[in-house]
Amino acid sequence: MIRVLIADDHPVVRQGLRTFLDLQDDITVVAEAGDGARAVELVGELCPDVLLLDLKMPVLDGLGALERLTGTATRIVVLTSVSDRSDVGPAMRAGASGFLYKDVDPSALVQAVRAVHGGQVLLAPEAAEAVLASPDGASGVPGPVPLTEREREVLALIAAGRSNREIARSLAVAEKTVKTHVSNVLMKLGVQDRTQAALYAVRHGLG
Repeated sequence: MIRVLIADDHPVVRQGLRTFLDLQDDITVVAEAGDGARAVELVGELCPDVLLLDLKMPVLDGLGALERLTGTATRIVVLTSVSDRSDVGPAMRAGASGFLYKDVDPSALVQAVRAVHGGQVLLAPEAAEAVLASPDGASGVPGPVPLTEREREVLALIAAGRSNREIARSLAVAEKTVKTHVSNVLMKLGVQDRTQAALYAVRHGLG
């Protein structure tokens, strides 16, 4: 069971998130916090697996809470309505494992909670673009697992805009094998789709 703490200063948002997450067989919401300071306290008391953290909160904002939670075992997903992309880098450098916006599809949010709990790093497409466009590139995101030589080849072909079928033909492998490689690449890079993977490849000279 994945134990989740929700930190948001809007009661309606907290209730909505709790209602949906509690419907999942493998997720339970253990507590809610209305400000960053309370979120820090509850993490210390309850040691939740995942913290869904808003950025704009009273008493202590999300970034302040992230800084105080550095080193804890709780995986933190920033869930914000703030569209300022300059927040992405600082949040990831402060220890967030994910950065999503509140308009995320509910099913995608559930998958994000599961993925982050499993050790992955997840970014909304806009957040990924902000990180990759920054002077530090993807250095603000926890380092991805190194890719194998074949996965690097697949990533380069993704960056070139090739479909799975075209990649399979180029590498002389089955399309099913390519799908497996693509899934592994996305997981290791901590990105959600081929567009983000292509951005990573271009930024790091792999395309």
